[in-house]
Amino acid sequence: MWARFVTLPSQDRIWTLSLTSRSPPKPSQQAAAAKKTPLVLVHGFGAGVGLWVRNLDPLSSGPRALHAFDLLGFGRSSRPAFPGRDAVRAEEQFVSSIEQWREAMGLESMHLILVEPWGYPDRAQSLAAEAQGVEEAKRPSLPLWVKAAVAVLRFFNPLAVIRAAGPWGPGLVSRFRHDFKSKFEDLFDDDTMTQYIYHCNAQAPSGEVGYWAMMQSLTWAKRPMLHRVDQLPASLPVTMLYGDRSWMNASSGHQAAKIRGEAYTRVVLISNASHHVNTDQSEVFNKHVEQICDSVD
Repeated sequence: MWARFVTLPSQDRIWTLSLTSRSPPKPSQQAAAAKKTPLVLVHGFGAGVGLWVRNLDPLSSGPRALHAFDLLGFGRSSRPAFPGRDAVRAEEQFVSSIEQWREAMGLESMHLILVEPWGYPDRAQSLAAEAQGVEEAKRPSLPLWVKAAVAVLRFFNPLAVIRAAGPWGPGLVSRFRHDFKSKFEDLFDDDTMTQYIYHCNAQAPSGEVGYWAMMQSLTWAKRPMLHRVDQLPASLPVTMLYGDRSWMNASSGHQAAKIRGEAYTRVVLISNASHHVNTDQSEVFNKHVEQICDSVD
């Protein structure tokens, strides 16, 4: 494994992990291995490369190179200023940083694995969506206390409470996200993962501000990707993996497939998995990712 900072033209730095098979390919296999499109893992909100711990080794065991990086504004990557209210500019800043990272890495193409590509329509947009012929994404009704919390937190950055708590911040993460400890208890017998999540988010908010600019509320987007999915090239295959116990159900994925028509769009539901499919059912997730990549090259 090679871990280093990749410097962008803006002088922002992206923390990057690169892995290849521990067993070098035989001379007769080197040409084929060089033609394999690299796999790139992109984490979700408030996270970092550490949450791929169950996937890094298995997905890099073959001839395909694997890269994972902390998004701009998260983890160990640089934390530049993001526009606080402009969804378009925030989205452009994230996308531009990923494209600049790709160019700096010398990758002509890549298999891109995204966690939480949550750009779906808000309920407040349902009438506009209906007028445009786009069905609204369905999600389970939230408990009243969650709705109340959302109403209050909409005035603040999502993770401000962790920083405001000072020395009690790690305890808050352990209490409210104890699932991070249980998901990795066979790898760590202490609070390593909850501490990791805390330290990913205890620093000055940056990417968090960018996400907040793009969010209609805590779980919906201002500029839904579902309304733009038809702009993807028809030649680009898309596969969406959902956990059957996730708060984000697969209805949006099925709608995306309907919008794309004849273009290859597959929706896979993984049993006994929550929102974090890659950790809850890592072996199944890894197998699906390998099959998806191998089906292309």
